[in-house]
Amino acid sequence: MAPFVALFLLLLFVGDLALCNARWEGIPTTLDGPFEPVTVPIPDDGFRGHAVDLPPSDPRVRRKVEGFMPEQVSVSLSAEYDSVWVSWVTEWCYPRFGPLTSFKEVGGAYRLNQSSVRNITSVIYDTLGLLRFGVFFIVVYEGEFQIGDDIKPLDPKTVSSVVRYGRVSHLLKHEATGDSLIYNQLYPFEGLQNYTSGIIHHVRLTGLKPGKLYYYQCGDPSIPAMSDIHVFRTMPISGPQRYPSRIAVVGDLGLTYNSTSTVDHLKINKPDLILLVGDATYANLYLTNGTGSDCYSCSFSQTPIHETYQPRWDYWGRFMEPLVSEIPMMVVEGNHELELQAENITFASYSARFAFPAEESRSFSAFYYSFNAGGIHFIMLGAYISYNKSDDQYKWLEGDLANVDRSVTPWLVAIWHPPWYSTYKAHYREAECMRVEMEDLLYSYRVDLVFNGHVHAYERSNRVYNYSLDPCGPVYITVGDGGNREKMAIHHADDPGKCPDPLTTPDEIMGGFCAFNFTTGPAAGKFCWDRQPDYSAYRESSFGHGILEVANETHALWTWHRNQDMYNSPGDQIIIVRQPDKCPVNNPRKSSSRRIYSI
Repeated sequence: MAPFVALFLLLLFVGDLALCNARWEGIPTTLDGPFEPVTVPIPDDGFRGHAVDLPPSDPRVRRKVEGFMPEQVSVSLSAEYDSVWVSWVTEWCYPRFGPLTSFKEVGGAYRLNQSSVRNITSVIYDTLGLLRFGVFFIVVYEGEFQIGDDIKPLDPKTVSSVVRYGRVSHLLKHEATGDSLIYNQLYPFEGLQNYTSGIIHHVRLTGLKPGKLYYYQCGDPSIPAMSDIHVFRTMPISGPQRYPSRIAVVGDLGLTYNSTSTVDHLKINKPDLILLVGDATYANLYLTNGTGSDCYSCSFSQTPIHETYQPRWDYWGRFMEPLVSEIPMMVVEGNHELELQAENITFASYSARFAFPAEESRSFSAFYYSFNAGGIHFIMLGAYISYNKSDDQYKWLEGDLANVDRSVTPWLVAIWHPPWYSTYKAHYREAECMRVEMEDLLYSYRVDLVFNGHVHAYERSNRVYNYSLDPCGPVYITVGDGGNREKMAIHHADDPGKCPDPLTTPDEIMGGFCAFNFTTGPAAGKFCWDRQPDYSAYRESSFGHGILEVANETHALWTWHRNQDMYNSPGDQIIIVRQPDKCPVNNPRKSSSRRIYSI
């Protein structure tokens, strides 16, 4: 029987390959490169779309559930196919007590304890309930997050974290429990409003089969308060011929009308996995009173601390729920997630709201971790936590790369927020210190692809290493064009008069100065090229997202979709070809020969 199975699998693979060859016919491959640099000109009227944030009144960001019902439901991956994370937020309710004759005089709010909730919730489950107990009335108000001067953090233990799941929607016979938490955003300055979140739940489902649909509900069944039934598909088992059909990549998304266009386009492509390369909500473009601006430093330069309006996180979670409750989304932090608050606490909302396979990938950090999706090993790196060779992140990266078996996961993809190889003026060479520390290690292990955001435009590189064309270097792709309200980057560092002063380029968050004048090549002695650099293959200032389709252990199709195009019309396409025979993994502890094109 085994030979017949092997033959069947071989025929299936050959059939898939033939189908890919037919569909991909005429699309250039990286073997055709390096390509002459291309810059797509901006139309006279440009294409900025509607870079205005959705208001709180928009139905897509308003709360749709009542009482203790879950909202902002999302799914994310664990390190392997056999487990996923389900996350959601439980908002809060509170009662007011008072005798019939003096109810209007009653002040103060009191949270129900768990037993009280379970005793009366079934009776007063609606948004407003009115019950008579002897001479008392109890009015139960539906609440949300709390923001203001007098906030009272919720007790996460008051609501359970339960997921019921199974292979068929009417028989959710498995149950998993998890943890819950809240976070605060506090400002020690008079007049600024503090925030405390709803109860955030994270539950890990284990023992799942690869490539299968699973139905689930989340919430607290004892109240009862369970979500609608959602469905997700697990990743394929790791192997050189097993891959998700489509992987969506998007960055710097925000919550504007441009963002909604990006998400609408993304949905049409029906991805199996979403990668968000940082900068989700842009809540830090707002003051705590809800006043926002396209440029915080321009409009609010006198504030004693960089404020945020945390309800934007809740709006964003509600908007994204229809998508990410059924398609797993993996996230890495961006600079807009920093959100400094009292006692120098940072990244509180980012760390609390998303689930990460930190323990499973042995990083034990929300800022860097890894996971497999079929035959792809993804490495998520933190650009806003120390990355020096002596620090924990670098040491973890060394160990993670050393443990990758390229016969099982041939593709190695790295993701972090600020790009190393962007030719736009905005954030030009800002992450140079990170590149100096980490590029040699990633090159030695032959990372195939790198995805970044941060720069609000699209750019794809030729294969590059240390600013030189190199057939064994990664292809770097910047997709910071998801649609946020800071609008589009349009100027290039090589445009006349646009080369930034080197002293203005270091990362404001991490500090350090590592970007010096080039010492070789056409830009020797200069800080910027005077034309589009040879390592930049294609760049364009338009909003959009990308789709990665891996066919086998050597060929993958990358397609970038512009928002202004028809749904089936690509803006940029390239077939990325791995050559493991010509670019073997090197021992990073030994000096490696570099095969570099002369430029």
